[in-house]
Amino acid sequence: MDFAAARRHMVDSQLRTNKVSDDGLLDAFLSVPRERFVPPILHEVAYFDEELPLGNGRALMEPLILARLLQVAAIMPEEKVLDIGCASGYGTAIMARLSQNVVAVEEDAELAKQARARLAELGVLHAKVIDGPLAAGCAAEAPYDVIVVEGSVAFIPDAIAQQLREGGRLVTVVKSGPGMGRATVMTRINNILSHRTVFDAAAWPLPGFARAPSFVF
Repeated sequence: MDFAAARRHMVDSQLRTNKVSDDGLLDAFLSVPRERFVPPILHEVAYFDEELPLGNGRALMEPLILARLLQVAAIMPEEKVLDIGCASGYGTAIMARLSQNVVAVEEDAELAKQARARLAELGVLHAKVIDGPLAAGCAAEAPYDVIVVEGSVAFIPDAIAQQLREGGRLVTVVKSGPGMGRATVMTRINNILSHRTVFDAAAWPLPGFARAPSFVF
């Protein structure tokens, strides 16, 4: 299979035609081989516009959803980025084309190991993968200019919100009930996290971000 051609087709037919217009972001998607971040059995469908299962309840985010989230995040080269739920590292590799300082967090030990291996193989030197619970983020490296949560969440824990720099942006898919989730950008202004919905989106739920059920009489 000609993966380079498939990658070009993904960018031209899935991303460009669906409101992804940032040239630097499109170049990043052109430069990262998505097939390297999925099991061999999924190589031939690596450039389909859908989530790809990685096992243990985790998945690689749909390319279009990831691209639109990153476009909203508007990552600049000098900004420090936290990637929560990096899985096998595909999104991290994309972000490392946009920023010179990316910290990724993954709580699945096997996925974290795969992410480190793939990033090393591709020569991505300014991104590192930290093992730890996703809902805790990575306070040791905070604050961050941008936080990307690669999956759907019911809410953002305060522990993560506090790691965002003043004026920083957090992007994710918020899904707190039935129906479609909503891609959301959160901005920290005067120590308050504002929320703005940008488009409807579906994404695999990340562990640790579900609200505890409340007791009702």
